[in-house]
Amino acid sequence: MTLPETDNKVALVVAAHPDDADFGAAGTAYLWSREGWTFYYLVCTDGSKGTDDPNMNPADLIKLRREEQREAARRAGVTDVFFLDNVDGELTYTRDFLSDVVRYIRMLKPYAVFTHEPEAFIVRNSFVNHSDHRCTGQVTIDAIYPSARDRLNFPEQIAEGLEPHKVKEIYIWGSEQANFDSDISDAVEQKIFALNAHVSQGLSSEDPNSDFLKFVRERWRGEDGRYTERFRRVVLFR
Repeated sequence: MTLPETDNKVALVVAAHPDDADFGAAGTAYLWSREGWTFYYLVCTDGSKGTDDPNMNPADLIKLRREEQREAARRAGVTDVFFLDNVDGELTYTRDFLSDVVRYIRMLKPYAVFTHEPEAFIVRNSFVNHSDHRCTGQVTIDAIYPSARDRLNFPEQIAEGLEPHKVKEIYIWGSEQANFDSDISDAVEQKIFALNAHVSQGLSSEDPNSDFLKFVRERWRGEDGRYTERFRRVVLFR
């Protein structure tokens, strides 16, 4: 794995729900953080519909999933987590949503931003790309270019002291056009450890033969036995 050469070792992961960032990029976040990078998570929804438990109160679930995400981020070496608290399952592309993501880009000034695949509805003919995922990916990419870059977009933020910022690289997970393999063989156990923090999602298991562990190991293991997180890497030229 070749890390970007930059003095600005800051990365932002923009995810739709609690646990999405860990599925998408926790291994990379952990490894890059060990090399001096600072990672942040921005979670765009409150996770309030992520349960099959008929007795779970949405307000309690929101609080629980926030705590789980903070713990998962800690396990992945992430510095901090921010939450936008949009309603789970109801994300739409709005100017306010775009403004929120632009705000965090201008505030944190990341060199790289990681996010969801925005285009595909069906991925690898095996699962549906959640509408919240698609919306988050699209808004994030539009926030990167041109909104966070251009001074006349959201000038109220400029008045607050949040100067424009140019993100240099985008890493998109879940893409069928992946062109960048992040070798996480040395971090796959830490990635699983981070995912295990999401107890409410059934991702916590001490059973080495659990269906969850079988799934994650098959999902990220290549034919050579190495584990990878795969991204579509976009290097911006302006």
